[in-house]
Amino acid sequence: MVLCSLIRTFACQNRKKQNQDMKKKIQFSLVYRDMWQSSGKFQPRKDQLERIAPVIIEMGCFARVETNGGAFEQVNLLAGENPNDAVRAFCKPFNDAGIKTHMLDRGLNALRMYPVPDDVRALMYKVKHAQGVDIPRIFDGLNDVRNIIPSIKWAKEAGMTPQATLCITTSPVHTLEYYMNIATQLVEAGAEEICLKDMAGIGQPAFLGKLTKMIKDKYPEIIIEYHGHSGPGMSMASILEVCENGADIIDTAIEPLSWGKVHPDVISVQSMLRNEGFEVPDINMKAYMKARSLTQEFIDDWLGYFINPGNKHMSSLLLGCGLPGGMMGSMMADLGGIMGTINNIRRKRGDEELTTDDMLVKLFNEVEYVWPRVGYPPLVTPFSQYVKNIALMNLLTMEQGKGRFVMMDDAMWGMILGKSGKIPGDIAPELIELAKKQGREFTDADPHTLLPNALDDFRKEMDENGWEYGQDDEELWELAMHPEQYRNYKSGQAKKNFLADLQKAKDATLGAAMSPEELSAFKHAKADAIVAPVKGQVFWEFGGDGEAVAAVEPYIGKEYQEGDAFCYIQATWGEFVTIPAALGGKLVEIAAKQGSKVNKGDVLAYIERPQA
Repeated sequence: MVLCSLIRTFACQNRKKQNQDMKKKIQFSLVYRDMWQSSGKFQPRKDQLERIAPVIIEMGCFARVETNGGAFEQVNLLAGENPNDAVRAFCKPFNDAGIKTHMLDRGLNALRMYPVPDDVRALMYKVKHAQGVDIPRIFDGLNDVRNIIPSIKWAKEAGMTPQATLCITTSPVHTLEYYMNIATQLVEAGAEEICLKDMAGIGQPAFLGKLTKMIKDKYPEIIIEYHGHSGPGMSMASILEVCENGADIIDTAIEPLSWGKVHPDVISVQSMLRNEGFEVPDINMKAYMKARSLTQEFIDDWLGYFINPGNKHMSSLLLGCGLPGGMMGSMMADLGGIMGTINNIRRKRGDEELTTDDMLVKLFNEVEYVWPRVGYPPLVTPFSQYVKNIALMNLLTMEQGKGRFVMMDDAMWGMILGKSGKIPGDIAPELIELAKKQGREFTDADPHTLLPNALDDFRKEMDENGWEYGQDDEELWELAMHPEQYRNYKSGQAKKNFLADLQKAKDATLGAAMSPEELSAFKHAKADAIVAPVKGQVFWEFGGDGEAVAAVEPYIGKEYQEGDAFCYIQATWGEFVTIPAALGGKLVEIAAKQGSKVNKGDVLAYIERPQA
């Protein structure tokens, strides 16, 4: 009896010790939207998101999923898709499963690259809440609380949980005290959560740990979520530090879009934290592999044609310049363009031409030069682009013998002058003097007060076009948020442009391994040639009182059904002959231009047959 009692006592003590040894619970969020944005240009279609959502749920390890925000809506419109339909469809399964959904919100800029009027911003939270979004992650590229606090209020009024954000960077002005002061203002304004947004992954792990502890010590009830990109390779150390100091949720990714310039994979994060004694969820590996396979399928289907291979790689060079990994693709494209101009200048002078690596080092060094002189703005959208653009222009103008800061547009100047918010550091005297010479004025006005409300004008446009406002006014809001992109979407031009771009990207991929002749043969092998049955003149539209009307050629990628009219030929005797689209399919090449003369038997176009 005594022995049994001793055994029970020992077992009880052992269980108590194990419980004491177990560290706090850590939750995971899958940043599925950011995985794509940090890899390439586009987001998956609505049907693809509907397929992946239940698999993400089945993985069983995610308390949250990032479903939209940032560039999601804009690139959907550019692809000719309705982003509102996609957001509703993607959010619903998570809503039903009790998994929180969150979105990226650029504060004053909302979901675009330039400021948004108050009434449009306020409407966004009503729309997003109705679409199934629980949490807006509200950030400002300058960490100016004036651009965040109104959004906190509007989000709460809409029934959402506002998560205010600290954009993390490393500079002399971005101290612990600097960030703690911002966090205090945001919590006092009603923020219920804080995100540490390490957009370039250059936040120092020890610094992030100390900041997390400072926030938790003062506000123990505040949820802290860490978002760290893996570009320079410090994200895993940073995750461990923030968790050791009180963080609650960690943003993660899954293969094949983890690591590189993106985010650490959930498997690695789980393993590291579990081995350090944290309570972390299990991962259904069968579902993980299925989600991995589906994501790869989306890449292979079409999204991969717009993914920059360089974003799959990590780079320590990012530590010096501080640029976020997600913009590396566009930066390299810009770099290539300007390198040609610079090398032309050098060639004429008899100087040695620069390689891509030479240019990259020069650009990163110039960013390091420019950044402190424009006041250390955190290098996140859109200010990362502004600083990079200033540096690029400087490289060009210095080669031309004109010096620095002579080619800056209004957007770059707007950042410097304070029109987007308060710059964290001091503007260099040379730029202050240059602004005065050009008649430019600095301002400390609250940025959102500089914009008049705009919804009434957009309502008028919707009414004039006969467009529906949409469920919960979501179509009205979409027009107001992305006017040009929405108009192109409604006209159908966006879809035409996208399909043409997709075909070009496919051709370019094939062309890298084939000669033009081989590429042509490959495309034609999978397609039917539409042949002129008579001699005459080609017309692509037929309408209005029996007359052929001038029109541009159809867009590459246009789908035809069997028996559809493909084009018309006005025969030499004056009769219009309808040319059918054979068995139907997708247009891949046009051989006869609008109004051109063709002979009987000439190829008009090629249509790729539907897959059996």
